[in-house]
Amino acid sequence: MSEHEPVLTVTDAAREKALLFRSRDANADRLALWLEVTGVQGGKYQYNMYLQFLDRAAPGDVVQHHDDLAVVIPEGSVDALRGATLDRTGDLETGGIFVDNPNSPSPAIGSRPPADLSGDVPQRVIQVLDQQINPSIAAHGGRAELVAVEDDTAYLRLSGGCQGCGMASVTLGQGIEVALREAVPEIAKVVDVTDHAAGTNPYFESAKK
Repeated sequence: MSEHEPVLTVTDAAREKALLFRSRDANADRLALWLEVTGVQGGKYQYNMYLQFLDRAAPGDVVQHHDDLAVVIPEGSVDALRGATLDRTGDLETGGIFVDNPNSPSPAIGSRPPADLSGDVPQRVIQVLDQQINPSIAAHGGRAELVAVEDDTAYLRLSGGCQGCGMASVTLGQGIEVALREAVPEIAKVVDVTDHAAGTNPYFESAKK
């Protein structure tokens, strides 16, 4: 196992959440938080985050120690996660851990510099989000953010209660997209670029036996 320069930044908030979850396992003292890239979907990495025995780490895996929490990154995921941050959204009890990763497997929205949203169409989309959409989904702790507008497509990122929610696609397709297309005729399609694998519920699996 490698323990050189950290691959991943782990915030105190994320560490506290991981330790809280780990404390519920009878083998807590032997468990580490494992984070690996499991594939690519929508031009973004997909992740698996789980508790696993620290002694299962293999040569080549990266092991980072954050006070009393060990984090293991399997060798095959190291390059994809280099420079990423593990953080928490929400409070300790009800919030969850997500991966903020600057890396992308393809030239997708997430890997580019922030788009110019100063044009007429992006500004009208933002106005609809701020005045109609976000006040509505805020009741569920959610928020929609405009990432980019390209041709007739608006790219949105959902956060808060919408990230990882099983109903996110319904909210997007039947609510947000309909409202945007009605208010901004130039928009014909809305694409969700949220990393739902890093959203709430659930963030972890039990230790693998």
